[in-house]
Amino acid sequence: MKDFSTEISYKTSRSSGAGGQNVNKVETAVTGIWNVMESQFFSFDEKLRISEKLKNRINSEGLLQMTSSESRTQLQNKKIVTEKMLVLVEKSLFVPKKRLATKPSKGQIQKRIDNKKKLSEKKENRKFRF
Repeated sequence: MKDFSTEISYKTSRSSGAGGQNVNKVETAVTGIWNVMESQFFSFDEKLRISEKLKNRINSEGLLQMTSSESRTQLQNKKIVTEKMLVLVEKSLFVPKKRLATKPSKGQIQKRIDNKKKLSEKKENRKFRF
């Protein structure tokens, strides 16, 4: 996992939710902002993959933004945003293995045909004969 946390800039804002008067006075919500294409930690191909996978989260300027107001402290929210962003980017870089097409074995084919014959005979025996 690449630690690009030094490239993330942070903005604070007032948080909603629990905290009493603290909510109205202190800016505890943290927004992490990271410019994907200007990153020094990833190759051009990796940047393209990140941009493609996270295109719904990246704005028109190419900035990936995440906000956290889960905790009552600014420092804790900053840690949460950083962790979430690192995990999200790591997941977006995952390349799934190509699926190889396989054929059913001869035994499986024969078994299927035998079952079809048995079922056919069973249904044939149900017919009423004079």
